[in-house]
Amino acid sequence: MNGLIRLEILRVLRNRKFQFFSVLYPSLLFLLIAGTADSTGPLDGTDGLTLPAYLMVSMASFGALTAVLMGNSERIAKERENGWVRQLRLTPLPGRGYVLAKTAAAAVGALSAIVLVFVVAAVVKDVRLDAWQWLALTAAIWAGSLVFAALGVAIGYAATGDAVRPITMIVYFGLSLLGGLWMPSTTFPGWLQDVAAWLPTHAYAALGRAIEQHHAPGVQDVTVLLAFFVLFTGGAAWLYRKDTLKA
Repeated sequence: MNGLIRLEILRVLRNRKFQFFSVLYPSLLFLLIAGTADSTGPLDGTDGLTLPAYLMVSMASFGALTAVLMGNSERIAKERENGWVRQLRLTPLPGRGYVLAKTAAAAVGALSAIVLVFVVAAVVKDVRLDAWQWLALTAAIWAGSLVFAALGVAIGYAATGDAVRPITMIVYFGLSLLGGLWMPSTTFPGWLQDVAAWLPTHAYAALGRAIEQHHAPGVQDVTVLLAFFVLFTGGAAWLYRKDTLKA
C-alpha cells in the first residue's frame, strides 16, 4: 500500500494541470482580488478583518477544496471505468488502500496550495499573524479538507467517467460561491445568508477566520463540518462497497 501511495503522490506532483489549478490558481486569484485593495482598513461584516486577511483564508480553503474534491472524483471515476480499480482488486492491496492512496496524494496538493497562499499573503499584502496562528490555520484548513476529500470519493464512485466532470464542477462551484469563498457571504441577501450558514464550505472557512480573530471556533460551524463529514464518509463507504460487490 505504501508503494501505491508514493506512486499517487508522484503522479500529483508531476501533473502540471493539477498543480496549476489546485496550487497556483488560488494564489493568483488572491493576488487578482486583493492586489490593489487596502491592506489596513477593516472589511464590513468581518469583525475587523482586512480584505487580504479575509481572502487569505478563503483562497487557502478554496485551494484545498480544489485539490481534494476535483482530484479524487475525476481520477476515481475514470480509473473505475478503464478497469484499473478492478485490476488492483486482484492484487494483495487492501480494499481501502486505493482510496487512502488517492486521498493522501490529494492532501499533498492541498497542503501545497494552503502554504503558497499564506506565503503570498504575507509577502505581497503584509498579512501578519502570530506563529501559533499560522500553524493553527494550516492544521485547521488541512484537516478540514478531509470533509471534501470524502465527498470527492463519493462522487468518484457514484458517477461515470463521462458524467463525473460536470457533476463535480456543479458541486465545486456551488459550494465555493454559496459558501462565501469568493466573496463575503454578508453581501448575500438575507435568505441566502441563512442558507450559506449551513453549508460545509461556509463552516470550513469560518474555522480559519476564528483563528485569525483569536476566537474559539463556533459550535455551529464545528457541528456542520462534523455532520457533513459523517454524511460524505458514510456515502463514500456505501458506494465503495456497492462498487466492489458489483465487480
